[in-house]
Amino acid sequence: MRNRRLIFSGIAIIVCVMAICYVGVVDVAQKKTKDIVVVVDAGHGGYDPGKVGISGVLEKDINLAIACKVRRILEKEGIQVVMTRKEDVDLCAEAGGSKKSTDMRKRVEIMNASGAAVAVSIHQNSFTDASSHGSQVFYYEASKEGETLAKTIQESIKGVITEKNHRQAKPNREYYILKKVSCPVVIVECGFLSNQREEMLLTEEDYQEKMAQGIVKGILQYVSQEKGNILKE
Repeated sequence: MRNRRLIFSGIAIIVCVMAICYVGVVDVAQKKTKDIVVVVDAGHGGYDPGKVGISGVLEKDINLAIACKVRRILEKEGIQVVMTRKEDVDLCAEAGGSKKSTDMRKRVEIMNASGAAVAVSIHQNSFTDASSHGSQVFYYEASKEGETLAKTIQESIKGVITEKNHRQAKPNREYYILKKVSCPVVIVECGFLSNQREEMLLTEEDYQEKMAQGIVKGILQYVSQEKGNILKE
């Protein structure tokens, strides 16, 4: 009887020690994720609708919907998120000069002032060929870190979205945000509003959620591997 009590006491002690260690590990992981900042940019907004779908859907609205979902999932992981916009506004209301260039400069300012590990700009595509479809991630051609981030997000989206997509992450030398933001930054073109089926999918909550999950999965994988942050232990 005494031996049995000793065994139970020993097991109880071991369980308590393991629980304390687990809480400690979780606390460390949470502290590490709280140190990570990600900028999520919902492209266009306000006076600027972006692309207009074949049924009249506005790119700016889809961008914001997906961006907000990305923010929610990242924050659930303990990541600090900076949004360039949280509602249907542009970023040039009180500035002079060209509205578009002022808006773009303001977005870059927000990204560069944030101390972000990465920045992701959400957009939708359009093309004259209505059969064109599929998400594609763009990065600045001179940025190796941007290339790695883009390829990681591209593959993670493909792993979540079951729609056939042959597109690969693509370098670019013209996009203002890609050239001017100091941290690794990508533009995610989630799909084509000029494609009837894809436009319909991009307006659906479930599809937007999957797209956001794919983007977040890629961000977390990149931050964990390239930035040395332990997100899960």
